[in-house]
Amino acid sequence: MDRKDTMYSRRQVEGMIARGKTVIIVDGHVLHVDSWLKYHPGGDKAIMHMIGRDATDEVNALHSVKARQRMNAFRIGRVEGPWKNFVPPIQGGSFRAETDEKVIQDQAPPEEDDEDSVQDSESSSGSLEPSPIFEPISGASVRRVVYRRQSGASSNTSMSSLDQDDSFDISKESPQDVRTQQELDRDLAKYPSLDATTQTTIVSKYRLLNQRIKAEGLYDCNYRAYFVECFRYLLFFSLSIIFLHAGWYGTSGLFLGIFWHQLVFTAHDAGHMGITHDFTTDTVIGIIIADFLGGLSLGWWKRNHNVHHIVTNSPEHDPDIEHMPMFAISHRFFDSLRSTYYERVMTYDPVAKFMVRYQHYLYYPILTLGRFNLYRLSWEYLILGLGPRKGPAWWHRWLEIAGQVFFWSWFGYGMVYRSIPTMWGRIAFVMISHMVTAPLHVQITLSHFAMSTADLGVNESFPQRMLRTTMDVDCPEWLDFVHGGLQFQAIHHLYPRIPRHNLRRTQKLVQEFCNEVSIPYALYGFVDGNKEVIGRLGDVGRQAAVFAECQKVAAAKVVLEGH
Repeated sequence: MDRKDTMYSRRQVEGMIARGKTVIIVDGHVLHVDSWLKYHPGGDKAIMHMIGRDATDEVNALHSVKARQRMNAFRIGRVEGPWKNFVPPIQGGSFRAETDEKVIQDQAPPEEDDEDSVQDSESSSGSLEPSPIFEPISGASVRRVVYRRQSGASSNTSMSSLDQDDSFDISKESPQDVRTQQELDRDLAKYPSLDATTQTTIVSKYRLLNQRIKAEGLYDCNYRAYFVECFRYLLFFSLSIIFLHAGWYGTSGLFLGIFWHQLVFTAHDAGHMGITHDFTTDTVIGIIIADFLGGLSLGWWKRNHNVHHIVTNSPEHDPDIEHMPMFAISHRFFDSLRSTYYERVMTYDPVAKFMVRYQHYLYYPILTLGRFNLYRLSWEYLILGLGPRKGPAWWHRWLEIAGQVFFWSWFGYGMVYRSIPTMWGRIAFVMISHMVTAPLHVQITLSHFAMSTADLGVNESFPQRMLRTTMDVDCPEWLDFVHGGLQFQAIHHLYPRIPRHNLRRTQKLVQEFCNEVSIPYALYGFVDGNKEVIGRLGDVGRQAAVFAECQKVAAAKVVLEGH
């Protein structure tokens, strides 16, 4: 019998993961991807969040047909029937070692050499400290899903946990735990049941919709639209050069900022292989736009963005909402959570306590400086070599470094230093050009900051999780070029490789799907969406103030009891 036809039980897969193996399930096949982990163009973290889980929908959404075919080489067997997800080790899941070692040795893949293998872990959950685990939810048998902190778990890796319980004694819980429970209850009441039958139906209809989208040609790129885009880019950049030579440095910076703002949309398309659908071609397009013309790393963005698409709005795992000490969109950041992406504790220190209390006032001013932070993250990624150094993406880093040199030559030296004679003129030019890109950061945060951050566990399907954590922004069609497709984030999260010029047509199909499976489709106008975000930030800010007062009262009580 072909080794790839070997049948694996859930227990055997668990034993393999306990031994440190990177195992995911795709289309009923068991994939052992240790040797691919460090070569993955989208970064290792995206794969790590899928260990022990059925990654079929995530893989199909984010990868081309060619990439999915390449994955067949990593198949080592199959599983029978529907897969029951584990909590991945990176999220705090623990795994039992197989008691019958002979079974593991007979069924597990052979050890790989040192060059391609990931070292086995002696512990069952990797290097992370113990964290609460999401227990499977059976649906009808569960009367109430209850949030609890696991005793003994480090506050630095504190995570929400869904337990099966019939009672919840609010009087014994902290205000933060009560708040978390309320958010879980709200989502469980608002969205479809987590039982296997309901979620399987949602997934089946989601996949049927994908077939319909393909049949209607919505994955086909509209290259005429990109011709118009290129004309627009050339116009803005030319106006910047004209005003620069005329000595109108502020106006020149304004048009350069608009140029960058528009460029990002196409870089985003290329990063998702949404232009030609060819990995190499779209990567080169993306690097030219992001690095050579924008000074930002496409590789950093891919590594960050792929994780965002998989664990959307998870406070511990999604880097797109991890902005401490500037912003906290959930009270759970008060626990000094450990970011699994940045691999550090997001300390809720005095600076964070001050900033969060006033974050709804500081939101727009801080976003005007957002581009400077993207430079820092890009340089960190390239200098530290966080991307793959071998495999099909080995050359990306070097092309990006060349792009950075090119960018800072034409922008930093050519425009800022050589073309502007005065220091104040340079400062005005740089600040205006960068602050003008603030609407882009508003657009990015708008789709998620006001949405749910509750984690309903491993039984929630991919499409339901995406729609629960993402909103779309309603705007007239003639304004689509201003939003660049980012106004259709919910649709984009469901089908990331659909070219953005087809997203408006896809919206109607997604709305029909949402109505059919009873998942609320979040759609707000731009103004109302901003109100939702500011409201969320203000709400968390007020919670921070209350939390601070509770700490003071508790400290005073301890002092009094000590006397």
